[in-house]
Amino acid sequence: MKAVPFEPLSPDVYRELVRLALAEDIGYGDVTTDAVINQSQRARGVLLAKSPCVIAGLDIASEVFRQLDPAVTVAVRHPDGSRCEPGTVVAEYQGSAAALLTAERTALNFLQRLSGTATLTRQFVEAAGEQITVLDTRKTTPLLRTLEKYAVRAGGGVNHRRGLDTAVLIKDNHVRLGGGVQQVVERMRRARPDMPIEVEAQSLTEVDEALRIGADIVLLDNLSAPDIVEAVTRCRGRAKTEISGGVTLSRLPELAATGANYVSVGALTHSAAAVDLSLEIEPL
Repeated sequence: MKAVPFEPLSPDVYRELVRLALAEDIGYGDVTTDAVINQSQRARGVLLAKSPCVIAGLDIASEVFRQLDPAVTVAVRHPDGSRCEPGTVVAEYQGSAAALLTAERTALNFLQRLSGTATLTRQFVEAAGEQITVLDTRKTTPLLRTLEKYAVRAGGGVNHRRGLDTAVLIKDNHVRLGGGVQQVVERMRRARPDMPIEVEAQSLTEVDEALRIGADIVLLDNLSAPDIVEAVTRCRGRAKTEISGGVTLSRLPELAATGANYVSVGALTHSAAAVDLSLEIEPL
Protein backbone atom coordinates (compact mmCIF):
# COMPACT_ATOMS: atom_id res chain seq x y z
CA MET A 1 0.00 0.00 0.00
CA LYS A 2 2.89 2.36 -0.65
CA ALA A 3 2.01 5.67 -2.26
CA VAL A 4 2.34 5.60 -6.03
CA PRO A 5 4.27 8.67 -7.18
CA PHE A 6 2.05 11.31 -8.70
CA GLU A 7 3.40 11.17 -12.24
CA PRO A 8 1.77 11.67 -15.64
CA LEU A 9 0.07 8.65 -17.16
CA SER A 10 1.62 7.13 -20.24
CA PRO A 11 -0.44 8.01 -23.33
CA ASP A 12 -0.58 4.28 -24.06
CA VAL A 13 -2.96 3.98 -21.09
CA TYR A 14 -5.63 6.29 -22.48
CA ARG A 15 -5.05 6.72 -26.22
CA GLU A 16 -7.45 3.93 -27.21
CA LEU A 17 -10.00 5.00 -24.60
CA VAL A 18 -9.98 8.47 -26.12
CA ARG A 19 -10.40 7.04 -29.62
CA LEU A 20 -13.40 5.01 -28.52
CA ALA A 21 -14.94 7.94 -26.65
CA LEU A 22 -14.65 10.17 -29.70
CA ALA A 23 -16.11 7.47 -31.94
CA GLU A 24 -19.04 7.09 -29.54
CA ASP A 25 -19.79 10.82 -29.65
CA ILE A 26 -19.06 11.61 -33.29
CA GLY A 27 -20.64 8.57 -34.90
CA TYR A 28 -20.84 9.24 -38.65
CA GLY A 29 -19.91 12.89 -38.20
CA ASP A 30 -20.57 16.11 -36.27
CA VAL A 31 -23.49 17.24 -38.42
CA THR A 32 -23.72 20.69 -36.80
CA THR A 33 -20.04 21.64 -36.92
CA ASP A 34 -19.53 20.11 -40.37
CA ALA A 35 -22.34 22.27 -41.75
CA VAL A 36 -21.59 25.63 -40.15
CA ILE A 37 -17.82 25.83 -39.56
CA ASN A 38 -15.24 26.35 -42.30
CA GLN A 39 -12.59 23.64 -42.09
CA SER A 40 -9.82 26.23 -42.47
CA GLN A 41 -11.05 28.36 -39.55
CA ARG A 42 -8.85 28.49 -36.46
CA ALA A 43 -9.93 29.16 -32.89
CA ARG A 44 -8.77 29.46 -29.30
CA GLY A 45 -10.35 27.47 -26.48
CA VAL A 46 -10.04 28.54 -22.85
CA LEU A 47 -10.69 25.93 -20.17
CA LEU A 48 -12.30 27.59 -17.15
CA ALA A 49 -13.03 26.33 -13.67
CA LYS A 50 -16.61 27.19 -12.76
CA SER A 51 -16.52 25.73 -9.23
CA PRO A 52 -13.79 25.12 -6.62
CA CYS A 53 -11.93 21.97 -7.68
CA VAL A 54 -8.72 19.99 -7.95
CA ILE A 55 -7.80 19.40 -11.57
CA ALA A 56 -7.08 15.95 -13.02
CA GLY A 57 -7.02 14.67 -16.59
CA LEU A 58 -5.43 17.48 -18.59
CA ASP A 59 -3.17 15.17 -20.60
CA ILE A 60 -6.19 13.07 -21.51
CA ALA A 61 -8.12 16.15 -22.64
CA SER A 62 -5.13 17.21 -24.74
CA GLU A 63 -5.12 13.77 -26.37
CA VAL A 64 -8.79 14.24 -27.27
CA PHE A 65 -8.00 17.46 -29.14
CA ARG A 66 -4.86 16.03 -30.76
CA GLN A 67 -6.69 13.04 -32.18
CA LEU A 68 -8.85 15.46 -34.18
CA ASP A 69 -6.14 18.08 -34.78
CA PRO A 70 -2.55 16.81 -34.41
CA ALA A 71 -1.29 20.40 -34.75
CA VAL A 72 -3.29 21.80 -31.81
CA THR A 73 -1.18 23.75 -29.30
CA VAL A 74 -1.76 23.33 -25.59
CA ALA A 75 -0.79 25.75 -22.81
CA VAL A 76 -1.47 24.40 -19.32
CA ARG A 77 -1.76 27.15 -16.70
CA HIS A 78 -2.62 24.93 -13.71
CA PRO A 79 -1.44 21.30 -13.93
CA ASP A 80 -3.14 18.23 -12.53
CA GLY A 81 -3.25 18.31 -8.74
CA SER A 82 -3.77 22.09 -8.66
CA ARG A 83 -6.58 23.59 -6.63
CA CYS A 84 -8.57 26.02 -8.77
CA GLU A 85 -11.20 28.57 -7.83
CA PRO A 86 -14.12 29.68 -10.04
CA GLY A 87 -12.89 31.82 -12.91
CA THR A 88 -9.43 30.24 -13.04
CA VAL A 89 -8.03 29.71 -16.54
CA VAL A 90 -6.81 26.13 -16.33
CA ALA A 91 -5.50 25.67 -19.88
CA GLU A 92 -5.68 27.13 -23.39
CA TYR A 93 -5.88 25.36 -26.74
CA GLN A 94 -5.32 26.77 -30.24
CA GLY A 95 -6.05 24.94 -33.46
CA SER A 96 -8.78 23.95 -35.88
CA ALA A 97 -12.09 25.52 -34.84
CA ALA A 98 -13.99 22.47 -36.05
CA ALA A 99 -11.75 20.09 -34.09
CA LEU A 100 -12.10 22.13 -30.89
CA LEU A 101 -15.89 22.18 -31.23
CA THR A 102 -16.21 18.48 -31.99
CA ALA A 103 -13.79 17.39 -29.26
CA GLU A 104 -15.13 19.75 -26.59
CA ARG A 105 -17.68 17.46 -24.92
CA THR A 106 -15.48 14.38 -24.85
CA ALA A 107 -12.56 16.33 -23.40
CA LEU A 108 -14.78 17.88 -20.74
CA ASN A 109 -16.36 14.54 -19.87
CA PHE A 110 -12.96 13.11 -19.00
CA LEU A 111 -11.85 16.26 -17.19
CA GLN A 112 -15.01 16.83 -15.16
CA ARG A 113 -15.21 13.23 -13.97
CA LEU A 114 -11.53 12.85 -13.07
CA SER A 115 -11.38 16.29 -11.47
CA GLY A 116 -14.42 15.33 -9.41
CA THR A 117 -12.54 12.33 -8.03
CA ALA A 118 -9.42 14.41 -7.36
CA THR A 119 -11.49 17.09 -5.62
CA LEU A 120 -13.31 14.64 -3.36
CA THR A 121 -10.07 12.85 -2.56
CA ARG A 122 -8.42 16.11 -1.53
CA GLN A 123 -11.32 16.77 0.86
CA PHE A 124 -10.85 13.36 2.50
CA VAL A 125 -7.08 13.78 2.70
CA GLU A 126 -7.42 17.16 4.35
CA ALA A 127 -10.02 15.81 6.79
CA ALA A 128 -7.60 13.01 7.68
CA GLY A 129 -5.13 15.62 8.90
CA GLU A 130 -2.11 13.38 8.20
CA GLN A 131 -3.25 11.03 10.95
CA ILE A 132 -4.32 8.23 8.61
CA THR A 133 -3.63 7.25 4.99
CA VAL A 134 -6.61 7.62 2.64
CA LEU A 135 -6.92 4.70 0.20
CA ASP A 136 -9.15 4.13 -2.78
CA THR A 137 -10.84 0.81 -3.69
CA ARG A 138 -11.71 -1.28 -6.74
CA LYS A 139 -15.15 0.37 -6.92
CA THR A 140 -14.30 2.05 -10.20
CA THR A 141 -15.99 2.54 -13.57
CA PRO A 142 -15.28 -0.49 -15.80
CA LEU A 143 -12.33 0.21 -18.12
CA LEU A 144 -11.60 3.56 -16.44
CA ARG A 145 -9.87 2.24 -13.32
CA THR A 146 -6.38 3.40 -14.28
CA LEU A 147 -7.65 6.91 -14.98
CA GLU A 148 -9.73 7.11 -11.82
CA LYS A 149 -6.91 5.81 -9.64
CA TYR A 150 -4.65 8.42 -11.24
CA ALA A 151 -7.19 11.07 -10.23
CA VAL A 152 -7.06 9.78 -6.65
CA ARG A 153 -3.30 10.33 -6.68
CA ALA A 154 -3.82 13.80 -8.12
CA GLY A 155 -6.02 14.54 -5.12
CA GLY A 156 -3.38 13.32 -2.67
CA GLY A 157 -4.79 9.87 -1.96
CA VAL A 158 -3.06 6.50 -2.19
CA ASN A 159 -4.01 3.60 -4.42
CA HIS A 160 -4.97 0.32 -2.72
CA ARG A 161 -5.21 -2.64 -5.09
CA ARG A 162 -4.85 -1.97 -8.79
CA GLY A 163 -6.58 -5.29 -9.40
CA LEU A 164 -7.07 -8.77 -8.04
CA ASP A 165 -3.53 -9.73 -9.04
CA THR A 166 -1.72 -7.06 -7.02
CA ALA A 167 -2.62 -7.77 -3.37
CA VAL A 168 -4.23 -10.39 -1.14
CA LEU A 169 -7.50 -9.52 0.57
CA ILE A 170 -9.40 -12.38 2.19
CA LYS A 171 -13.02 -11.33 2.67
CA ASP A 172 -16.03 -12.98 4.30
CA ASN A 173 -17.12 -14.70 1.09
CA HIS A 174 -13.67 -16.28 0.68
CA VAL A 175 -13.91 -17.59 4.24
CA ARG A 176 -17.42 -19.01 3.79
CA LEU A 177 -16.57 -20.71 0.51
CA GLY A 178 -13.10 -21.80 1.57
CA GLY A 179 -14.00 -23.62 4.79
CA GLY A 180 -12.91 -21.10 7.39
CA VAL A 181 -10.38 -18.33 7.82
CA GLN A 182 -7.53 -20.55 8.96
CA GLN A 183 -7.88 -22.92 6.03
CA VAL A 184 -8.07 -20.03 3.56
CA VAL A 185 -5.02 -18.28 5.00
CA GLU A 186 -2.99 -21.49 5.01
CA ARG A 187 -3.83 -22.09 1.35
CA MET A 188 -2.96 -18.51 0.53
CA ARG A 189 0.43 -18.78 2.22
CA ARG A 190 1.24 -21.94 0.28
CA ALA A 191 0.16 -20.37 -3.01
CA ARG A 192 1.80 -16.95 -2.59
CA PRO A 193 4.28 -16.87 0.31
CA ASP A 194 5.72 -13.65 -1.12
CA MET A 195 2.57 -11.54 -0.63
CA PRO A 196 1.34 -9.93 2.61
CA ILE A 197 -2.07 -11.20 3.69
CA GLU A 198 -4.94 -8.92 4.60
CA VAL A 199 -7.96 -10.43 6.35
CA GLU A 200 -11.37 -8.82 6.77
CA ALA A 201 -12.79 -8.74 10.31
CA GLN A 202 -16.36 -7.74 11.13
CA SER A 203 -16.07 -8.10 14.91
CA LEU A 204 -13.44 -8.07 17.65
CA THR A 205 -13.66 -11.86 17.76
CA GLU A 206 -12.71 -11.98 14.10
CA VAL A 207 -9.91 -9.48 14.76
CA ASP A 208 -8.49 -11.90 17.34
CA GLU A 209 -8.79 -14.78 14.89
CA ALA A 210 -7.01 -12.81 12.17
CA LEU A 211 -4.19 -12.05 14.60
CA ARG A 212 -3.97 -15.65 15.76
CA ILE A 213 -3.35 -16.87 12.23
CA GLY A 214 -0.78 -14.14 11.57
CA ALA A 215 -2.54 -11.70 9.24
CA ASP A 216 -0.28 -8.87 8.12
CA ILE A 217 -3.17 -6.41 7.81
CA VAL A 218 -6.61 -6.56 9.42
CA LEU A 219 -9.47 -4.91 7.56
CA LEU A 220 -11.89 -3.50 10.14
CA ASP A 221 -15.18 -3.67 8.27
CA ASN A 222 -18.06 -1.56 9.59
CA LEU A 223 -16.87 -1.60 13.20
CA SER A 224 -17.97 1.13 15.61
CA ALA A 225 -15.39 3.75 16.58
CA PRO A 226 -14.90 2.27 20.10
CA ASP A 227 -14.39 -1.19 18.59
CA ILE A 228 -11.92 0.23 16.07
CA VAL A 229 -9.91 1.76 18.92
CA GLU A 230 -9.91 -1.59 20.72
CA ALA A 231 -8.96 -3.45 17.53
CA VAL A 232 -6.07 -1.07 16.87
CA THR A 233 -4.85 -1.67 20.42
CA ARG A 234 -4.96 -5.45 19.93
CA CYS A 235 -3.23 -5.23 16.54
CA ARG A 236 -0.49 -2.81 17.57
CA GLY A 237 2.90 -4.35 16.90
CA ARG A 238 1.31 -7.43 15.33
CA ALA A 239 -0.59 -6.22 12.25
CA LYS A 240 -1.51 -3.02 10.46
CA THR A 241 -5.14 -1.92 10.43
CA GLU A 242 -7.44 -0.60 7.72
CA ILE A 243 -10.88 0.91 8.33
CA SER A 244 -13.60 0.23 5.77
CA GLY A 245 -17.35 0.72 5.52
CA GLY A 246 -19.50 3.73 6.30
CA VAL A 247 -16.63 6.18 5.89
CA THR A 248 -17.84 9.75 5.35
CA LEU A 249 -16.17 13.14 5.45
CA SER A 250 -17.94 14.00 8.68
CA ARG A 251 -16.72 10.78 10.36
CA LEU A 252 -13.17 10.94 9.08
CA PRO A 253 -11.62 13.07 11.86
CA GLU A 254 -13.01 10.63 14.45
CA LEU A 255 -11.78 7.63 12.48
CA ALA A 256 -8.37 9.19 11.90
CA ALA A 257 -7.97 9.62 15.65
CA THR A 258 -8.38 5.88 16.30
CA GLY A 259 -4.76 5.17 15.42
CA ALA A 260 -5.55 2.90 12.46
CA ASN A 261 -3.05 2.93 9.60
CA TYR A 262 -5.41 3.21 6.66
CA VAL A 263 -8.95 4.13 5.73
CA SER A 264 -10.38 2.93 2.40
CA VAL A 265 -13.07 5.05 0.76
CA GLY A 266 -15.09 3.64 -2.14
CA ALA A 267 -16.86 6.97 -2.60
CA LEU A 268 -13.71 8.53 -4.07
CA THR A 269 -14.38 6.73 -7.34
CA HIS A 270 -18.01 5.57 -7.22
CA SER A 271 -19.71 8.69 -5.88
CA ALA A 272 -17.60 11.72 -6.76
CA ALA A 273 -19.64 14.47 -8.41
CA ALA A 274 -18.35 15.89 -11.68
CA VAL A 275 -16.90 19.36 -11.24
CA ASP A 276 -18.09 22.33 -13.26
CA LEU A 277 -15.65 23.16 -16.06
CA SER A 278 -16.28 24.86 -19.38
CA LEU A 279 -14.44 25.44 -22.64
CA GLU A 280 -14.97 28.94 -24.05
CA ILE A 281 -14.10 28.94 -27.76
CA GLU A 282 -13.47 32.11 -29.78
CA PRO A 283 -12.18 32.72 -33.35
CA LEU A 284 -8.57 33.64 -34.02
